[in-house]
Amino acid sequence: MRILVDGDGCPVLEITSQVAAEFSLELLVYTDLNHRHQLSYGKLIIVDQGFQSVDMILYNNLKAGDLVITGDYGLAALALGAKARVLSFSGREFNNRNIDNLLARRHLQRQQRKKTGRHTSHHKRTSADDLRFKQSLLEIIREID
Repeated sequence: MRILVDGDGCPVLEITSQVAAEFSLELLVYTDLNHRHQLSYGKLIIVDQGFQSVDMILYNNLKAGDLVITGDYGLAALALGAKARVLSFSGREFNNRNIDNLLARRHLQRQQRKKTGRHTSHHKRTSADDLRFKQSLLEIIREID
C-alpha cells in the first residue's frame, strides 16, 4: 500500500509522514507550485498550478489498494472508483456508502452560496482533530497490513 496525499491545504502532512515512516510505507505528497512543504519522510511531487492539476496528476498515478488522503469530495469519488481507500483530513473515511450524499450536499451548498453570497465558516482545527485523523489512519494501515 502507498499513501498519496492531496497536499494543497493539507493540515495533516506531518502526522501522515510520521505514520508512513513508522510503517515504512511509500508516501507521495502532491502539491502545486503555490504551496511550500517540508517533509520529514516521503516524496514531494510538485505540479504546475491550474484548475484541479494536483487532483488529476494524483488520480493518474493512483493504483488499486492505495490510500488517498484528501479533503476534496470529487477526488475522493475518483479514487474510490479506482479501488483506493480514501481518508479525509478530519479522519472520516470516504466510501461508496457516503460519497454520493457528500457530493450532493456539496452541490446544494454551492448553489446556496451562489444565491446568498454566504458560506459556512470552517471551524479552527484542534488537537482532537489531529488525534482522530491519526487514529483513523492507523486503523486503515493495520487493517490492510
